[in-house]
Amino acid sequence: MTVPAARSASLSAFDLATAQDVFVLRRIGQSAAEALGMDRQDQVRIATALSELGRDRLGCTGLTVSFTLPPSPEPVLAVVFEWDSGTKAAPDLEPAARLLNRVRHESGGARERIVAEHPLPADWSDTPAARLGVRAALRRHAPMTLADDLRAQTRDLIATLEETRAQREELRRLNDELEETNRGVLALYTELSQELEETNSGVVALHTELEEKSHRLRETSEAKTRFWTNISHELRTPVNAVVALSRLLLAAGSAPLTEEQRRQVSLIDASGQTLFSLVNDLLDMAKAEAGQLEIAAAPVDLRALVGQLGAVMRSTGMPDGVVLVTPGPGTLPVAVTDEALLTRILRNLLSNALKFTEKGEVRLEFAVDPEAAGAWMTFTVADTGVGIPESELKRVFEEFYQVRGPLQRAHRGTGLGLPYARALTELLGGTLRLSSTPGVGTRVEVRLPHRPGPASAAPPAPPAPSAPEADA
Repeated sequence: MTVPAARSASLSAFDLATAQDVFVLRRIGQSAAEALGMDRQDQVRIATALSELGRDRLGCTGLTVSFTLPPSPEPVLAVVFEWDSGTKAAPDLEPAARLLNRVRHESGGARERIVAEHPLPADWSDTPAARLGVRAALRRHAPMTLADDLRAQTRDLIATLEETRAQREELRRLNDELEETNRGVLALYTELSQELEETNSGVVALHTELEEKSHRLRETSEAKTRFWTNISHELRTPVNAVVALSRLLLAAGSAPLTEEQRRQVSLIDASGQTLFSLVNDLLDMAKAEAGQLEIAAAPVDLRALVGQLGAVMRSTGMPDGVVLVTPGPGTLPVAVTDEALLTRILRNLLSNALKFTEKGEVRLEFAVDPEAAGAWMTFTVADTGVGIPESELKRVFEEFYQVRGPLQRAHRGTGLGLPYARALTELLGGTLRLSSTPGVGTRVEVRLPHRPGPASAAPPAPPAPSAPEADA
């Protein structure tokens, strides 16, 4: 940045030839520092440093001193001493260097220089009016005698001593306040230490109690898992027998049954199938909680999986006036996942949706998340059923909990469908989210990792209906 000549020129320049000139230089330096807004200590520092430099260089040929405000990133007052080279030994800069920010000696040409710099106050504004004020302060001093200089120095010393005494009194007052504060802090620290010790004792006792309760909860959970596993195994045998015998009675080669007997045996078979499915879910839930349910990941043709699942759902009986809509075969790829676990998740969600939908549709949708670069796939089951009140949404994932309502009383179950589906979803590394509006319907999203399988692994897709089917 180019600084105009008027801004970069010297504020004032003086010849330095006699001891009286040095006295005047001291007063000029103090006045300049005062006009620049420096505090009392900096004024004395600058005046003393200039006096020391002037006395050291006194007697040099062509000795001059000039005051400038040079353009620089850091605003400074620069005082430059110049003299002809070779007229005196090298200067002693140590006294001035202790008082000012920077002092340097430049030589090598026809004239030598000492540049003494000290930073300006932060609130200094370099304006033409401000520079005029500094120039006026530099020019208002008349020549002084040694006695005048000594009297001026004495006044400065007295003022400095008064300022020092005031600072000492302020420091004593601050020390008294600090001691009083320290006493208060010490008392507070002692009180807090006692409270902390009492709190720590309570925390230790609480931690011990929590450990005991946690141990009991683990034992209870393990006992519950063992009970589920054992009771599931025990129930499987009689349920299998009921299902097998009812199917033998309904087989074509069995003894003929009356229409009423056939209807009753069919009810036995349907109830046995339902009980068998619940027993399997209960056993899988126990295995999942015990960490014994293993994932068998393999390429799965989602077209075949969804087609078979839709056929099973439609064949097991659907409410009148309810349509089950499944994705078109062209939208379903081959993905690497556990086919059995994915089938159970979707079967539970579809079964739940069909159970609590009296009219409208139950829709299964599939999508690959475009924002995650295809790393996730989402199955969505949406229905137009009774919905779930907002106050019940947090409890539907509790085991054995069922929302109260007329349809729930008509379709009693174990309350394991949603907890079971979420447990299997998390086992596959995904998430299950549910949203619902009473009287409008429920929407469940299952988000799973998507690892595309080889296209060659896909078997021929089963034929799919061109339009949604409704069970009469």
